[in-house]
Amino acid sequence: MNRNGSYQGLSLSEKRTTIKVVPTLNKMLAINAQQKKEILEHVRNSLPHEACGILAGKEGKVEKVYKMTNTSDSPETCYFMDPKEQLRIMKEIRNCGLEMVGIYHSHTGSEAYPSARDIELAFYPEAVYVIVSLKDINNPVVRAFRIVEGKILEEEVKVGQCF
Repeated sequence: MNRNGSYQGLSLSEKRTTIKVVPTLNKMLAINAQQKKEILEHVRNSLPHEACGILAGKEGKVEKVYKMTNTSDSPETCYFMDPKEQLRIMKEIRNCGLEMVGIYHSHTGSEAYPSARDIELAFYPEAVYVIVSLKDINNPVVRAFRIVEGKILEEEVKVGQCF
């Protein structure tokens, strides 16, 4: 997908219909401790840029974390996933029998809450958007939201040993 909302000749709405996104039924995203550690390492190692990735699984339970390349023109304050990489990962997720349950990214100097730009780019209303704030690098804050038609709904992030 490019910044104009099209991807390889398809409009955003046409492309979106080919990607299966599972709704979170329990208003909760479940990740294990290793997955959380993987996300935190990714966002810290990406500083001073924002990091981004895709969370794959089923029924709100993350089974795999995909680190993505931030191709934004302003990576210090915004993220934009590489379209070709995103398409490749979405195909891999589907081929593994999984679904995209969420998208994560970091805020390098602000709270773990969706920015106006995050809301504008929230193309998947069924997905959970995980935001990691590195405002205090020693105490990162992880929060999750669903963004539906510009409305922000916070969801619990449950971290366990395994799910």
